[in-house]
Amino acid sequence: MTDPTAIQPSELDQLPDRDPEETAEWQASLDAVAREAGPHRAAYLMRRTLERAEGAGLALPKLLETDYVNTIPTAAEPTVDGDEEMENRITAWNRWNAAAMVTRGSKYGVGGHIATFASAAWLYETGFNHFFKGKEADGSGDQLYIQGHASPGIYARAFLDGRLNESHLDNFRRESGGNGLPSYPHPRRLPWLWEFPTVSMGLGPLSAIYQARFNRYLTNRGIKNVSASHVWAFLGDGEMDEPESTAALALAAREGLDNLTFVINCNLQRLDGPVRANFKIVQELEAQFRGAGWNVVKTLWGNAWDELFALDTTGALVRRLREVPDAQVQTYQTRDAAYIRQDFFGKDPALAEMAKLLSDDKILECFHLSRGGHEPRKVYAAYKAALEHKGAPTVILAQTVKGHTLGEGFASKNANHQMKKLTVDEFKAMRDLLGLPIADSAFEGGQVPYGHPGAESPEVRYLQERRAALGGPAPARRVHPVAPLPAPADKAFAAFDKGSGSQSVATTMAFVRLVKDLIRDKETGKRWVPIVPDEARTFGMESLFPSLGIYSPKGQTYEPVDRDQLMYYKEAKDGQILNEGITEAGSMADFIAAATSYATHGETMIPFYIFYSMFGWQRTADQMWQLGDQLGKGFLVGATAGRTTLTGEGLQHADGHSPVIAATNPAALTYDPAFAYEIGAIVKEGLRRMYGEAKPGEDQDVFYYLTVYNEPLPQPAKPAGVDEGIVRGLYRFNTAESAGLTVPANAPRIQLLGSGTAIHWALKAQQLLAEEWGVAADVWSATSWSELRRDALEADEALLQGEERIPYVRQALQGAEGPVLAVSDYMRQVPDQIAQWVEQDYSSLGADGFGLSDTREAARRHFGVDAESIVAAALAQLARRGEVPASAVKEAREKYGL
Repeated sequence: MTDPTAIQPSELDQLPDRDPEETAEWQASLDAVAREAGPHRAAYLMRRTLERAEGAGLALPKLLETDYVNTIPTAAEPTVDGDEEMENRITAWNRWNAAAMVTRGSKYGVGGHIATFASAAWLYETGFNHFFKGKEADGSGDQLYIQGHASPGIYARAFLDGRLNESHLDNFRRESGGNGLPSYPHPRRLPWLWEFPTVSMGLGPLSAIYQARFNRYLTNRGIKNVSASHVWAFLGDGEMDEPESTAALALAAREGLDNLTFVINCNLQRLDGPVRANFKIVQELEAQFRGAGWNVVKTLWGNAWDELFALDTTGALVRRLREVPDAQVQTYQTRDAAYIRQDFFGKDPALAEMAKLLSDDKILECFHLSRGGHEPRKVYAAYKAALEHKGAPTVILAQTVKGHTLGEGFASKNANHQMKKLTVDEFKAMRDLLGLPIADSAFEGGQVPYGHPGAESPEVRYLQERRAALGGPAPARRVHPVAPLPAPADKAFAAFDKGSGSQSVATTMAFVRLVKDLIRDKETGKRWVPIVPDEARTFGMESLFPSLGIYSPKGQTYEPVDRDQLMYYKEAKDGQILNEGITEAGSMADFIAAATSYATHGETMIPFYIFYSMFGWQRTADQMWQLGDQLGKGFLVGATAGRTTLTGEGLQHADGHSPVIAATNPAALTYDPAFAYEIGAIVKEGLRRMYGEAKPGEDQDVFYYLTVYNEPLPQPAKPAGVDEGIVRGLYRFNTAESAGLTVPANAPRIQLLGSGTAIHWALKAQQLLAEEWGVAADVWSATSWSELRRDALEADEALLQGEERIPYVRQALQGAEGPVLAVSDYMRQVPDQIAQWVEQDYSSLGADGFGLSDTREAARRHFGVDAESIVAAALAQLARRGEVPASAVKEAREKYGL
């Protein structure tokens, strides 16, 4: 009969055994322990043995979970370098003012969040007092990704150290007057304080990883040594459910980013209730991070628990802590000692005996108050351990109570995320708990006062001295005065001004060639950051591999399979290309780090990120908003663009809408160039606009989105005098007459506006209209529908202010005869952006609906945007005006088989 306590061999571990007898002895010993001392003791011994093996460097699978206790025991905690009593008082003032600010704002109905900072106060204060480096030393300092819902506490600290005043706090979430504080970290709204926008949950942790990685990139490439910078990301345990939160954990471990620390506030609650009601989020996260290769530090229990652990001679307490689900831990926080005695201690005879030795006050102190994240010594120990750990990033799992110190009405209640204010009585109770010298008379009229010990108080002097020693205030964003980047020589931009002759060139290839030339520039070439998500060969960028190198912190530890070829795959520690693999999200995080380096590190970089246009804005538009929020600069390039240019790829690759999404972003300048020379003009202006001398009133904190195509076509020569039109969004490419077409003297005339690859269909339609229908058509290149719209909106706004301004699109088309027909390889909503400002009769064609797999010609016929469809649509417009017979439309459709 099989012994039920015997440890069964794994069916997965069937490696050859060179000494079966020795193996049997080890197994028999384990079976004996399980039989005599119980399976828990056997598991304990196995865990300790595995830990010993891991510490000795033996090649064993990692131990993914440890006991539900602190990684650093009390006896091993280092001495805190500072005045703990002073820091207690500072933290008390910050807790108070954060709650007061949100409560005072609630009378205006603007809301705010209190409970998150209440749980995380010591996680921030310990860092600000001892660890977070400011920018005044080396211009970089540490990078702090502050949890969005904790922003009131950061404002409260800035108030205490004199960077904000009461008026600022009273304008929390009231920004329209120009003096308010944004609800969450937002560099565009408060650019001297916030570096990183984080409240779009999941993007903070992803960006923090790539920021830490970009810091290494800058150092390894010799741009700037930022090896002293450390990236701290403050996250919520509920936030870790976002797929972006854990998407790049393996990258951080693989590249050994020990300049990165995640601090996860494990208050066990998300916005509506427990994070893992029936499970344990701390254990789940530990396994996830350990499995990915991170160093894990658990800071779960406060000093009050030391007595309980000392009494736990059988391991019953540790076992019980591991098995109690999170929602029950939350319940203990709100129940009395009798309930805890029965439900927690009463489940095990050994625990029941332990409980007899504990007073009710002791039980309540442990289960209601004492969490590792609320004790500065334990947080200090965790942070110090994180900085001292080398070779891997660290995650600190700090257990806290959401709503801590706000009173019984807040602590651990499911609804506390939506609770926006405290009553006067609750504030008085909080004051007494925190020991703040605020008199009852300060509450007269029901107003909650702010509290401040005085600008010359010991608390403020201590706070400022600590920050001075660490390199100045934090968080802080600084844009250091730097000279504009010198403009590259015109030769690179003019490469296609004479056209390509008989050679067919896709605009994707034209862009890549332009960038290759710009990277050779002696002044600015090293500042380009090419970013690609594993599609470099698709975009014809493989020639950059051996010349620039692909960035890898390990260099190239192997001989590439194509080493004997001209364009071999070359990785290098100082490589310039960031080839991210199949991750658009990771590539965008790269782009954001590079695009904001001018502020983060005082080093201007020029990132360009090239991607399948379908997999850019559609998949990562939230990060593109983050880019705009963070005032990033650079070139986003949607390659293989359009609904019909990717032959055979089909629906999931057929982009008909990225310019629509891009047009919603106020920081994005979106262009759809048709010809190679247009790309040169746009990139040249983009470099000037973002990195050169600014014009009066010009916003340089913008980024460009260019759509380029994979359809090889002959590139025409650049007409004279079109640069302004290219940049502003519209110019006349030719007329029927200048194209050499013969049309009757009084022929009906129509204006054909095309963007991107669609202009080639318009040019063919121009020829058909002249030769087969006697219609004169002028062809215009609409390089940017959205810039035309933006200019028109500004003209409308100027008119409301009493200034007469004519939109550029109306100026450009002034005097153009006949109706206007606009066409692009995108949905009609793209060209329709300008419709209301065009004085002529206006109509459009576009590729609306889902994409499909077929040839380019068949796809264009399907969507009704090919040359013949343009002819029929043009004739229909003219027929409505009585300029051609109505029968011409039917005749054309029959003639072309439409």
